[in-house]
Amino acid sequence: MKELLRKLIQADTTPQKGELAAAQIISDELSRSGIDSAIDRWGQNRANLIARVTSPGRKGAILFVCHLDVVPPGEAKWEYAPFAGVESGGKIYGRGSTDMKGGITAAVTALRQIVESGVKLQGDIVLFAAAGEETDSCGAKRFVRDCGEQLPELAGVVIPEPTDFEIVTAHRGLLWLKVTTKGKAAHGSTPHLGVNAITSMRALLGELENYKIRFEPHKLLGECSMSINTIQGGKAINVVPDKCDIGIDIRTVPSQNHQDIIDDFQEIFAKLKSKNSQFDAEVSIVRSVGALETDSSCDFVKDFCSAVGISKTRAVGFTTDGPHFAPLGAPVVIFGPGKSHLCHKPNEYIDIDDVEKAVEYYKNIILKFLS
Repeated sequence: MKELLRKLIQADTTPQKGELAAAQIISDELSRSGIDSAIDRWGQNRANLIARVTSPGRKGAILFVCHLDVVPPGEAKWEYAPFAGVESGGKIYGRGSTDMKGGITAAVTALRQIVESGVKLQGDIVLFAAAGEETDSCGAKRFVRDCGEQLPELAGVVIPEPTDFEIVTAHRGLLWLKVTTKGKAAHGSTPHLGVNAITSMRALLGELENYKIRFEPHKLLGECSMSINTIQGGKAINVVPDKCDIGIDIRTVPSQNHQDIIDDFQEIFAKLKSKNSQFDAEVSIVRSVGALETDSSCDFVKDFCSAVGISKTRAVGFTTDGPHFAPLGAPVVIFGPGKSHLCHKPNEYIDIDDVEKAVEYYKNIILKFLS
């Protein structure tokens, strides 16, 4: 188990490197137990992995949904090299150890142990490991589009993201926007001959200071949030800039329609143009994922709680690929090893004991629903 986790960390599945190497590692691991898998490859190095343990199909299947990609290690100094997969003090360090190669390792190991035990299952196990969860959910969307209709009837979807073994049934959605103000370039010595896109952006930022997104607070997820997190403008100090971009991270709750927010921005643009005919701006969607809300009182969640011996569910602020699986019509639960506060940080690690504990939890879940 530890060796599999170390190999997955060493695979370096940042956006620049892609997911293919990790998909092949998992495929090889599953084949050791006679479990067939398929790698869906596109581009030079992008990949999803799909594996299925078949049964007579008397019960609904369990779909485990993982993601193969990780965020880059960043510029900060790490105690251990981020893709070395070093084991020290009962922990394994490395980018992706918590988010979520520890969860993948536990799911794969549980699958192998169930198959090798010879237990007769009455429902299928499907394991899916996706590309691009950290960026654009391309792998999840591709899987649901291309494979959704081929799946057996599902009892539920389990996502082994790091929740520190809390059962998560709701999370906020996200809407990432790029807003561009457009101007007219001119020599820096004659700014009156141009239209300064940075000046236009300053006017827009002033309006956004007072903009409040309309929403009704959610009983579990609370409020919607908005944060302007990137800005780029200008190419040379002696040129009036004809373009300026900002990136906006909006986190939404279940009652919200993302298009309504886009419409609000268009109204703000129109207001600014009515004050200054030279103002010109556009907004585009970088990424959009709906909020997740699974009924905690449904039979699947109640049985899931029973299988792992945990009675309470909770909601979280971060976002997963979970909402993309809503069209499959099955309840989605997020449950896995690792502490979420370690995600995307230097010196990311996971406790080996937690990965071993997750293996037992996933085996119990499989046996609860499928035996």
